Amino acid sequence: MNALVIDERFCGPPGTGNGGYVCGRIASLIDAPAAEVTLRRPIPLMRPLPVTIRPDTTLDVHDSETIIAQAKPEHDLEIDLPSPPPYEAALAAMPRYLGLTRHNFPGCFVCGTDRQSSDGLRIFAGPLSGDDHRVAAPWTPNGDLADEKGEVRPEFIWAALDCPGAFALMGRQPRALLLGRMTARLYGPVSAGEPHMVIAWKVAVDGRKEIAGSALFSGSGTLKGAAKAIWFDVSRVAS
Repeated sequence: MNALVIDERFCGPPGTGNGGYVCGRIASLIDAPAAEVTLRRPIPLMRPLPVTIRPDTTLDVHDSETIIAQAKPEHDLEIDLPSPPPYEAALAAMPRYLGLTRHNFPGCFVCGTDRQSSDGLRIFAGPLSGDDHRVAAPWTPNGDLADEKGEVRPEFIWAALDCPGAFALMGRQPRALLLGRMTARLYGPVSAGEPHMVIAWKVAVDGRKEIAGSALFSGSGTLKGAAKAIWFDVSRVAS
């Protein structure tokens, strides 16, 4: 039995782990080209969370006696990828980022406006021109996110694919959305210090589930990763 510990640096909502980062950490324990990770509870910070693997290869993450996350291999990611916009369009979209005017989780490791570039990703995905539910952001990963070869570690790529999806679903109305499930596939190395862009788009709404797609491209438009995520509106759940 291994244990997973999420450092407080990698928070999302206060006191809990950022969903994409957590999913990426869990996915790294699965030997498959893609993985599906389901978050059943908010993931606590700074304490060991035991990890077990079932005979069918499903991975369980525990907090005391409760299973708080599960993961399984996925060999195919079923998602229609749009063509990447020009890098300049991602740059132009960033000032329209909804979180600059109101942010429910400003301390979020990925998209929080209270984080500095030295300790947060600061991926500010704003609407592309004329489309409130298709967002984009530039991202140049810092060197501290990379391994000894200068390649960004997978959990940070999962993190980068996470929050933009929530903002694609919001449109012009700030809402508190929480990640419920994320399926992602990584396609190639992401070099630290090089310009990249993240795009995300609304896929569908199915009852309480809101579904978004996201993708990471190099600055020149080479696909580096893609994800499909299910989100829940906290206010709807509470009501």
